[in-house]
Amino acid sequence: MGVFRQLAEYLFLKKKDPNRPKSSWVGYMHGINRLSLFLFIICMIILAIKLLRA
Repeated sequence: MGVFRQLAEYLFLKKKDPNRPKSSWVGYMHGINRLSLFLFIICMIILAIKLLRA
């Protein structure tokens, strides 16, 4: 699976593959990855605002 496809699934831009095997541990891992990606994007936005204001 490509990196961009996985990012699109994390950001809810693309539906998940229904043929992928389901596991609760993999679900937890994807949830944590999704959370860290959202926090990273929020931090980048805050940094960009601070740099533009200074």
